[in-house]
Formats: sequence, structure tokens, C-alpha cells
Amino acid sequence: MLTTVTQTRYDAFMLTPPYIAPARFDDPAAALAQVRRIYETSVAHLREALQRFIAGETPTERVRACYPFVRVQTDTVARADSRLAYGFVSGPGVYETTLTRPELFARYLEQQFDLLLSNHGVALEIGTSSQPIPVHFSLGENDHLEGSLSMVQRNAMRDLFDLPDLAAMDDGIANGTWEPAPGEAQPLALFTAARVDYSLHRLRHYSGTVPEHFQNFVLFTNYQFYIDEFVRMGREAMAAGGQGYTAFVEPGNVVTTPAGSTGTPPPRLPQMPGYHLVRPDHSGITMVNIGVGPANAKTITDHIAVLRPHAWLMLGHCAGLRNTQQLGDYVLAHGYVREDHVLDEELPLWVPIPALAEVQVALEQAVAEVTQLEGYELKKVLRTGTVASTDNRNWELLPHPGPERRFSQSRAVALDMESATIAANGFRFRVPYGTLLCVSDKPLHGEIKLPGMANTFYRERVDQHLRIGMLAIELLRQQRPGQLHSRKLRSFAEVAFQ
Repeated sequence: MLTTVTQTRYDAFMLTPPYIAPARFDDPAAALAQVRRIYETSVAHLREALQRFIAGETPTERVRACYPFVRVQTDTVARADSRLAYGFVSGPGVYETTLTRPELFARYLEQQFDLLLSNHGVALEIGTSSQPIPVHFSLGENDHLEGSLSMVQRNAMRDLFDLPDLAAMDDGIANGTWEPAPGEAQPLALFTAARVDYSLHRLRHYSGTVPEHFQNFVLFTNYQFYIDEFVRMGREAMAAGGQGYTAFVEPGNVVTTPAGSTGTPPPRLPQMPGYHLVRPDHSGITMVNIGVGPANAKTITDHIAVLRPHAWLMLGHCAGLRNTQQLGDYVLAHGYVREDHVLDEELPLWVPIPALAEVQVALEQAVAEVTQLEGYELKKVLRTGTVASTDNRNWELLPHPGPERRFSQSRAVALDMESATIAANGFRFRVPYGTLLCVSDKPLHGEIKLPGMANTFYRERVDQHLRIGMLAIELLRQQRPGQLHSRKLRSFAEVAFQ
């Protein structure tokens, strides 16, 4: 039903769904149910109005529906457990955030609600916010506007519906630059609902799979060889009954289970194809081929971050910068030199990107178990040190000794184009991160990457490197989320939602 409400900032009457007033909840499941009710009512309203518009009916007023919000208010700094890294607000005040896609984030939201209730002992307030849902974000998975609208209708849409507004989607909260207006509530989450919706749509575009398939542990790689091996492992796991996983998903939402496959592969792969070994609780493994370069690395992590994964790891190739390294050796990054230049505005270069002990230990243990080496023998194939990431693929051609001198001064042991970006965005978005690279050439020492040499290297190392990364995820999965999402990634006044 379309209901007319009173004057708005557009100085016009609007068609909105029936208003659902804020209500207080002390049960996380009931709070989540109210979020669902508000969101589903709002989205149904927009879809109904849009269908009428596409059919040729022009609304007499502007059409609008808004996101649900959650709010918590406390008057004390006390909380139940000071050891926690998330699940509490930083001090007395009012905190809130808008919410979207409760069916996708149900488990996550219920956990966050439960932590707030447990830590502060005050009720949650759930209601309808004043943040409009852009009509594009109300569409179903297979709905597309462009082919259904005439030029006249497309031109009229801005006057009749709310369209995506980039001013409502910036990352000021995550970047630590957001300042509340007088009387405005403090944020509960890093991302508003509109920012989340924007990224969910971008993920479909870039990865070729819907967000529902993404898992809580993510591997990034810069070479298709790793993806080929991951696909082989995924399909073999399904043929063997799953081996702890329920499905393997490929671009085009091609889903393979032990019972068979459904879906049609796309005619061409998307820009950064995603593959998913699925577990029922989303604790499986997603792997994304980000290609070469820091721009893609930033783009995909900007969007995957809204899914709040438990960790992401970079597995890729690098240039070894030390003469003692051999092709095929591993590098475990414990620091980063950032010459990628894609995050300079969001995360200044003076911000250190630390190694995270939990991830470092898991990666080193995985290398030891897969290679069957330990102690001094392990040091022959695994070096811990600083990784430099550059946005200049032909850095070797810069005047000597410019980059070589800088890398030496930084104590770098390896160089690539993506690792620092992925780690920096993990730090920025509070997603635990790690990097394990494999030396594929040594340009400073005359061993450049040639076709024959590279092919031999790929055959010998890709399978082992990928198995190390997957084992590291198995080890991280055994830890409590509170161990991974540690206090080391928190700012002074951190949001409650991890």
C-alpha cells in the first residue's frame, strides 16, 4: 500500500510505506526480526512503485522508502568485559547505524546485537531511519533497469525516486576523519547501509558471483595459475563428497555440490573472478584473482570489507631482493613499504601497518607443516622481512640506484605490486591480514623472469603455495573471532560492530 506523508526537504508530498516507529528490544533475535520487517516493507514498497513506473504509470508524488536503523544509548563507560576488541561502545552517548540486507547479514547482526546487550545491559532501539534506500539497491538479483526504461523514463527517475548518492557512501568513519554534527549520534559500524549496498552490487560486477557465496576467509592472488589449482581442488573436493565443504562456486554462480552442478559459466571472466569453497557457517574459503597492480587490490578489498570477513591473505609472486634467496623461496611479510600510492589519501604513509601475530604464526606453521621443514632448515626456504609494493611494474628501468637504494634502506627482502595495498586496507577496515609470497625472479641479481624459467617455477611451486595458504586458513578458523579481530586494530573511539 502506498501512503502519503507530510512535507519533506524536497517541498513535496511523498509516497512512502506505512511508518514503523522505533521500538526497544532486549532480545537479539527479536531485534533482528524487526530489522527484517522494516527492510522488507521498504524494499517491497520501492519495487511495487518501480514496477508501476516501468509499466507506464507515473507516480503523482516522489517515491521514497528508508533503511532500518539500530540505536543504543548508554550513560556509563563500564562494560561487562574489557578484554573484548568489539561489541561495545567507547563511552556515554547515543550510537546508531543504518542496516541493509538482514537476510544476508542475519548471523552477523544477531551476534553484534547480542554483544551490545550483554556488554551494556541496555535495550536496543530498532526503527525506520531517515536515510533513503536508492531504488537501484531495492532490485532483485536478476532485475535490470536499463533495458526496461525509455529515455524519457530514465530522465524522469531522478525526480521520482532516490538514486545512489555518493555523498552518503564515503569512508570517513573507517578512515577516522568523520566528525558528527551537533546533536548527531556516534556511529555503531564502519559502513552505513547505502555504502554496504553499493559494495554488494560492485562485488557482483567484479567477481561474477553474488555476495551470498563469499566466505569469511579470503585468499587473494595475482596469478591465474593459483586459481586453476584452487578450481581443481574445489572440484575434487566435491567429487569426494565435500571434504568438509558443502559447495564449490565459480563465476556465473556455477554451483557444484557432491550431487552435481547447476548454473552456466559466463561467456568471459569478470575483471576479478571469485571462487568459493562454501561451508554452512560461511567459514569456508573465497579466492579472488585480483590480477596485477595495486588499483585492483584496493578496489576489491574496499568492497569485500563490508562483508566483515575474519581474515584475508595475499598469496602471490614477488621479486626477491636478496642474493641469498632462491627461486621458489617464501617471504612472510612482517612490514610493508608502501609505494603503491592508491591509499595515500585514505591512510597516510606515516601510519604503520603492523604484522598481526595470530596470522603470522598460522602462516609460518602452515609452511612448516606443508614443506616438512623445521628450525634452521625452515629458514632456508622461508624468510620473514619487509615487503615493498610499487605501482610501477617497470621499476627496474628507473635510473640507478633510485629504487634499489630505497629498498635497501627499508631492509626490504621482496617486492610486488599488491601486498602492501591489501594489508593497508585490512588495517584500515579492521580486517586481519597477512602476506606469504613466493620468489619468482631476482631482477637485482640478474635472474629475470623468462618464459621457460617461469613455467618450471609455476609447476613446482603453485600447488605447494596454495596448500600452505589453505592450511593457514584452517589454523585461523580454529581461533575464536575475538582472537583474530584483536584490539591491535582498534582506534581511540572504535565502532562497536567488528
